Amino acid sequence: MKIIQTDNAPQAIGPYSQAMKVGDFIFTSGQIALTPSGVMVQDNIELQTEQVMKNLQAVLEAAGSCLQNVVKTTIFLANMDDFATVNAIYEKWFDGHKPARSTVAVKTLPKNALVEIECIALVEAPIPG
Repeated sequence: MKIIQTDNAPQAIGPYSQAMKVGDFIFTSGQIALTPSGVMVQDNIELQTEQVMKNLQAVLEAAGSCLQNVVKTTIFLANMDDFATVNAIYEKWFDGHKPARSTVAVKTLPKNALVEIECIALVEAPIPG
């Protein structure tokens, strides 16, 4: 087991890691719309979803993986009315790749975020060389 940490994503706001690498898998913690410097993106679902995806990408890259290696995501929404908007942005980031997914509505998220996403990914296979 290996703790994954990068300065290209926000630091954990509690007693947890940005991600854990276990064997050939990476398990990310939920990412909210904090910038790497810890500032919350404004109260806008589009901007928050973009930041969450940037954070997930940065954590996966620090672990030697990428969004195309994601096998499962879980999306937490403060308002299910944002489902279509989040879906459109999410789809753009995955560029045709369609991991398994669950989406749930929650009462509140940390720091009153509008969206939080976590994922499970495979570690990228080394390039022969």
